[in-house]
Amino acid sequence: MFFNPCSELLGLLQTFAPLFSARVWPTAHALRLGAILAPDKRTVRAILPVLGLAGLAQFQNYHRVLNRAQWSPRRGARLLFAQLVQAFGTHEPLVWGLDETMERRWGRRIAARGIHRDAARSSKAVTNKTSGLRWLSVPLLARVPWADRIGGRPFLTARAE
Repeated sequence: MFFNPCSELLGLLQTFAPLFSARVWPTAHALRLGAILAPDKRTVRAILPVLGLAGLAQFQNYHRVLNRAQWSPRRGARLLFAQLVQAFGTHEPLVWGLDETMERRWGRRIAARGIHRDAARSSKAVTNKTSGLRWLSVPLLARVPWADRIGGRPFLTARAE
């Protein structure tokens, strides 16, 4: 059975339509499709050329979907988790993981920045601390049938304080 992007992918992405207003949904939908097709980073700047919108005069509208539009990331995480359980959690028990990541960011305008233990640079003998944002990600750990291994599918990421 072949993957039909026109019906299967659009059906999966349509699940997230209630998160956005009718005016913002086409822009958000285009960003999602571009993120899937982008060969490099998943940034708005990398996505627009994939969609054929590299020379678009109103490119800031695509940035505004992420930073100004009224949508609920927690509700989106709930919808994504339901899709992941439907796709991967039907045959085996559900297993979650936790991943803590440090984002090293500097600047006076980053109010949430703190000094945290850096697990990547620390050992039992030496504790290194770094300044930045600490993120906690919750993936669903599921067996990937075609790869014969367990993979993490993150559905929720939040800043940890």
